[in-house]
Amino acid sequence: MTLTYDRPGILPCQTIETLIATGAITSATPFDSDQVQPASLDLRLSDRAWRVRASFLPGRRLVSERIADVEMHPIDLSKGVVLEKGCVYIAELQERLALPPGLIARANPKSSTGRVDVFVRLLTDRGGSFDDVEAGYEGPLYLEIAPQTFSILVRPGTRLNQLRLKAGEPPKLETRSVGVDLQGGDIVGFRGRRHAGVVDLDHIDGHDPKDFWEPLTLRRGELLLDPGEFYILASSDDVEIPVDQAAEMTPIDPSVGEFRVHYAGFFDPGFGTDEAHGAGSKGVLEVRTHDTPFLLEHGQIVARLVYEPLTERPTRLYGEGGSHYQRQGLKLSKHFRAWR
Repeated sequence: MTLTYDRPGILPCQTIETLIATGAITSATPFDSDQVQPASLDLRLSDRAWRVRASFLPGRRLVSERIADVEMHPIDLSKGVVLEKGCVYIAELQERLALPPGLIARANPKSSTGRVDVFVRLLTDRGGSFDDVEAGYEGPLYLEIAPQTFSILVRPGTRLNQLRLKAGEPPKLETRSVGVDLQGGDIVGFRGRRHAGVVDLDHIDGHDPKDFWEPLTLRRGELLLDPGEFYILASSDDVEIPVDQAAEMTPIDPSVGEFRVHYAGFFDPGFGTDEAHGAGSKGVLEVRTHDTPFLLEHGQIVARLVYEPLTERPTRLYGEGGSHYQRQGLKLSKHFRAWR
């Protein structure tokens, strides 16, 4: 299969659908009707997983060979299984790739995954890095899953991460700094409760947020982040992604602060735009501190958004047909009912 592109860039939904139709992306089961996003593809768990004693990169070996080295026991996901916080798992995904030359891919957690503090990374056979798929890769996909704050219930079809495909080397069009909002109202953020119950990742609006989160208010205009805790905060400025671009939240520069911001790094075209009825959308920040307490102030820069072009305008924009996060302010994941 040969695809041509007018310029380097991220592939829009219609091109992803062409890749599916021509067999460059296949699946063990039929694709879901809403699986292709404006500029990314949701990936789904299969029925096979393993509890492992350590994370790994396959290097020159197959992922299945490396699993044999670190496996503690296999797990059948077919009836739904709780993955315990503090443990590491590897799951086989339903999707498989046969990328044509010139196309690479990069994976990231879905926004809902990051907002419940589940750390996930894509693995490929003979892959030398997490989340990156080399041009011409042909083979299965696996997902490392490490719940941090909450134990989670998953099953075949659960979507924890997404794949973005790129033609050539798209230029970086713009880099914008992202500050934190600590003046947005009486509640400026949420902190995860350490001893909460299980989050069913396929049960939308099915959990009482007060069982899992405690609200945060300001003292003296500052917010103290405690080591080892997980926080949900919002950006101080609105986020807008032009309809012919996509963006990724980049890892925090250690010189800015000793914490990690935003597990879920993809923003699809149309997020926060008037055209997609999303003006006024904030970026939600998933923040986990490292070993040192850190004092945040309103507007402090905590992350950066990097914008890249699409190869062409997508045939649909973010939020068309409904979205849990378009026009969002400070918002927990879609698994929780509204805070009252």
